Amino acid sequence: SRRHKLYREELNLTSLAVPLPLRPEASWLQFHLGISQDGLYPRSSPVVNRLLRDMQEFPTVSADYSQDEKALLGACDCSQIVKPSGVHLKLVLRFQDFGKAMFKPMRQKREEETPEDFFYFVDFQRHNAEIAAFHLDRILDFRRVPPTVGRLINVTKEILEVTKNEVLQSVFFVSPASNVCFFAKCPYMCKTEYAVCGNPHLLEGSLSAFLPSLNLAPRLSIPNPWIRSYSFDGKEEWEVNPLYCNTVREIYPYSSGNRLLNIVDMAIFDFLIGNMDRHHYEMFTKFGDDGFLLHLDNARGFGRHSHDETSILAPLSQCCIIKRTTFLRLQLLAEPEYQLSDVMRESLLQDPLAPILTEPHLLALDRRLQLILEAVRKCIDTYGEATVVANDTAQPQAPVSDRVKLDT
Repeated sequence: SRRHKLYREELNLTSLAVPLPLRPEASWLQFHLGISQDGLYPRSSPVVNRLLRDMQEFPTVSADYSQDEKALLGACDCSQIVKPSGVHLKLVLRFQDFGKAMFKPMRQKREEETPEDFFYFVDFQRHNAEIAAFHLDRILDFRRVPPTVGRLINVTKEILEVTKNEVLQSVFFVSPASNVCFFAKCPYMCKTEYAVCGNPHLLEGSLSAFLPSLNLAPRLSIPNPWIRSYSFDGKEEWEVNPLYCNTVREIYPYSSGNRLLNIVDMAIFDFLIGNMDRHHYEMFTKFGDDGFLLHLDNARGFGRHSHDETSILAPLSQCCIIKRTTFLRLQLLAEPEYQLSDVMRESLLQDPLAPILTEPHLLALDRRLQLILEAVRKCIDTYGEATVVANDTAQPQAPVSDRVKLDT
């Protein structure tokens, strides 16, 4: 009823008007109903393909800032931003059937690499990284990234003309090249030189399907035990203590169940995409302590194909555990006939904005996969396969010997 009222107000309908019907077959609703303790959607789900198509084709009915941006709006001094190009701009777009998606516009061309001097916390947010992360997550059979698709958005007709947010309306302008542009207010990009622009109206971006509301499906946001320091010179304990995992194993909920194994899955995923910015992870409370971890906000992946940040693999190399199903999937994707780069290339061709990744980024996936398998083999040589490779429903026995051997 609340959503119906909102839509009636947005469409200037009177209270006597017939409410917009909620179709049970709507792809957004079917996606939400398909979430289970095994993942965000079943394997080979036809609903996901329909949802991707709807996000790409349905006209927008409204556009607005996200709730976190609204909460922080105006709460910063724009002159104090460390590096404005490192922040991001995102909008919530609504569609018919009560569908809702997070829009992240193109801010970096596919062939551009993140400069070496950039810290991970001031890196660009890349729309194509969000798209590629969804495809990789599905190939790995994790199914923990919300469905994401690329789309050319007409920023005038599909954002400016449908938004009722006066702040958002106020940040649109026409550039000297006659392109329609917009930027974010504080605390993100505060100046017109950090805007994103259409050509003259069309702008590439990624659309990620929203999860059910927190009222319907509560989620927890939990700090990553392997969180990085968000300062220019600081280090966390895991970066200087090779025995750090022993401490983590003694802390609930990592002391039992599958949580630590899920953290290792997340580290493997982040290493493949080159994401160093996983400071928190989220879980649905409904599925308990052993529920899957959501792999959200992947836009800082695929920044540098020429560099493999092996520190991302610290949970794997320090804890020396991995799910059997994950290990088998990685081994399969290392076989010549199922090579990860080939599978990704074929999968990404389905996206309307293809090509999504450049060839060097695709080949980097194969190289990083070999580094993961090498780390697992090193663990097995040290502790034995029975200790390292765990059944997905059982917590492996912690190695008792000194893990410093793995770093020699």
